[in-house]
Amino acid sequence: MMDQHKHSRWSFIRDMGMERKLLLVFLVIITLPLSIISIISFKSYSESIQANTVAYSEKLIDQMMDGIDDYIEDMKRISSMPAYVNDIKQNLIASNRYYEQKKMTQGDHGNAGVAPGDFDLLLSIQRGIEGNISFINNIKRGTNSVYIFDAYGNGYYSAKDGGVRLDLDQSYAFWTEQAKDSSGEALLFGTQAYTTNLQSTRYAYTVVRKIVDSLWNPVGLIAVEANISNMETQVAELDRVTRGKSLIVDEKGKVIYDSDQKLLTKDISQTPLFRGAQGAAGSFYDTVSGKERLNIYSSSSKTSWKVIISIPVDELTRDVKLTRNATLAATLIIIVLALFISIVLSFALTKPLTQMIQLMKRVQGGDLDVNFRVKRRDEIGLLGHQFNRMLARIRQLIQDIYRIEEQKKEAELHALQSQINPHFIYNTLESIRMTAEINDDVEAADMISILGKLLRYSTSELSGRTTMKQELLYVRNYVELLGCRYPGRFVLQIDVPEELDHYSIIKLVFQPIIENAAYHGLDDSKEHMHLSISCEITSQKLLFHIRDDGCGMEQATLDKLNDDLKRESPPKKSINGGIGMKNVHQRLQLNYGAAYGIEVFSKLGEGTDVILSLPLPPYRSASESETEGSQPD
Repeated sequence: MMDQHKHSRWSFIRDMGMERKLLLVFLVIITLPLSIISIISFKSYSESIQANTVAYSEKLIDQMMDGIDDYIEDMKRISSMPAYVNDIKQNLIASNRYYEQKKMTQGDHGNAGVAPGDFDLLLSIQRGIEGNISFINNIKRGTNSVYIFDAYGNGYYSAKDGGVRLDLDQSYAFWTEQAKDSSGEALLFGTQAYTTNLQSTRYAYTVVRKIVDSLWNPVGLIAVEANISNMETQVAELDRVTRGKSLIVDEKGKVIYDSDQKLLTKDISQTPLFRGAQGAAGSFYDTVSGKERLNIYSSSSKTSWKVIISIPVDELTRDVKLTRNATLAATLIIIVLALFISIVLSFALTKPLTQMIQLMKRVQGGDLDVNFRVKRRDEIGLLGHQFNRMLARIRQLIQDIYRIEEQKKEAELHALQSQINPHFIYNTLESIRMTAEINDDVEAADMISILGKLLRYSTSELSGRTTMKQELLYVRNYVELLGCRYPGRFVLQIDVPEELDHYSIIKLVFQPIIENAAYHGLDDSKEHMHLSISCEITSQKLLFHIRDDGCGMEQATLDKLNDDLKRESPPKKSINGGIGMKNVHQRLQLNYGAAYGIEVFSKLGEGTDVILSLPLPPYRSASESETEGSQPD
């Protein structure tokens, strides 16, 4: 069994054409080495890219942290300004003295009122302190708010953007508790969320420092607060360069800032990401949602804050993949060149057969006007001679079939045309009979007169062509005949441009549709049934909308009707109606082509819209001049 399989495989290779054998050799010789080189290069380059990314990202993180550290150092320097501004200390001392005296007064005399001149004193203190705060705010761009408190917790502040903490008392209590053991050094607090007096939630980090007098006695507290928006630009630039997401946390794992701002103030100390970032700097891999990430981190020696960048490995290897794709493209180009060389080498032997194959492909594509030039008397020459004889015979057969199909088409046209007249006459005679019985023949004369016009129009000229004006006049006569049977029930409106009056059209395309609407769409609950014919001229064809406001039809009935129209089987004759729509559709396609015909749109209870498409004018046929003289009386 194995020997048979091996023999079959070698037999397949042995029976291959010469060009294919050469192609196979070139593919093996070129593709195999290039594939090995590409795999090794891809792996080596990928590792190099990741190593360079780690080193470069650590440098960017250090630069960003240096900027943040400098900003925080500026905030600390600003917090030390009250120690050098005597006006601030004097006003704080005056505020402490006033509230100390007030406390003593309330303790001795109960709830004592404000002494005369107190308002002026308090206003002077407030203006003095807040004026200096405004000056401090203008020193450093980006500072959000500066708060100064006296020893009794009375706050003075001036916010740049007008947003002041609503939880100022709680914040002061927290800052005082944290700074009670300090001796005037600056304390840094991470990001906190707070609600402003503008009813908006904001996030900020704060530098807090005790204010002491010349004897190092505490006289108040200053809090310099910066909005996290100061970090956005630097973090966004870092994310853009590294194509990752950044996270800034303090030494306890509380989030200071993150790129998506979804983890602000959250504690992530128990997460694998924070636990993996051990030490001052480094990198590690993890997997989130099935995607591998490279995490690079570095810490600030001044604030102990840590920046962690998470970069998807797919982003790291994107450039590597581009290189790989370029290598593959180069490989394909080389293979194509090799194929071209092999074809050139084998062309001398296979040229006659190649020409024969090309001619056969052209014949397969429908081009029968080809001829093989016989230059030899060998087997290839004999094959070419027989090929030419076969094509000549095929061309003759196609001409015969074409002639037969033309005759068949003409017979089908006459057959379809002949179906309408009996179908229409039966309905008309029935209308005359019923009207004669009901009205004692008073209206019969008028109906017969109209019927005579309709019959002369429909039976004259076997070619079946007329003008748009005469076709629409035929429709008006038919609706007038319907009005004799159903007085006042039908209202016809025709909106077709006069420029189409002489448009050449086959007969009886509108009347069967109007007849179908009148007999199958009539809604007895409505006093009148409105029928309309309008024309829409598009860039491709003429679209005639034949609308009625009758009972419409269900979706299943509509789908069946449109499916029947698409079928190529001829309509069945019936004196009970039902052939008009398909008759018109098939005659339109036989005369103008498969791109034209009718399509039906309808909703139950809302009426029906039949769209009839015709070629754009001018449309002329060989029989138009003969039919323009045929007009109904």
